[in-house]
Amino acid sequence: MRTVELLCSPELDAAVRAAWDRLAAAGLPSLARNTHPTNRPHLTLASVDEFPPGAEQRLADLCDAALPLPVRLDRLAVLDGSAPLVWLVHPTPQLVALHGAVWDVLAEASGPHPWHLPGRWVPHLSLALRFRGADRRLARAVAGADRPGGAFVAARSYHGDTRTVTELAGTCPRPDR
Repeated sequence: MRTVELLCSPELDAAVRAAWDRLAAAGLPSLARNTHPTNRPHLTLASVDEFPPGAEQRLADLCDAALPLPVRLDRLAVLDGSAPLVWLVHPTPQLVALHGAVWDVLAEASGPHPWHLPGRWVPHLSLALRFRGADRRLARAVAGADRPGGAFVAARSYHGDTRTVTELAGTCPRPDR
């Protein structure tokens, strides 16, 4: 699997990580428990089995031209499927345009994952995975009082087979953790 992901500004990254920590401290599922070095707040624009030839450079150029991209978080929600707890991202025209352009580049990619396709994509930052059965009301109280803003400042691609990332655009800021 290959993804195209946008990374948060340091302030937004810190706000999301603080929500992860509050969820974990309350005994709720949280991405704070995922200690893999690639785990960080991000917005997934696309996910496919493999990039077509030449796509990585085209994606890098596209993202480099679009970033930084202001972002405003919306309400907390639990999505269908694997039932992640997420902070919805307000879909600005610029973000929607970038998402569409990424999929134009990936039109010939093998194995597009349908939940990221235009028309089905729900832009979000994940707070916890497999949230089914957890206390949603408590989670909203613990994690979602504020709706931080910031920007997406870099882009990367995650390689599912190797569990590594490749920078696509911007300088991927290193979190304090």
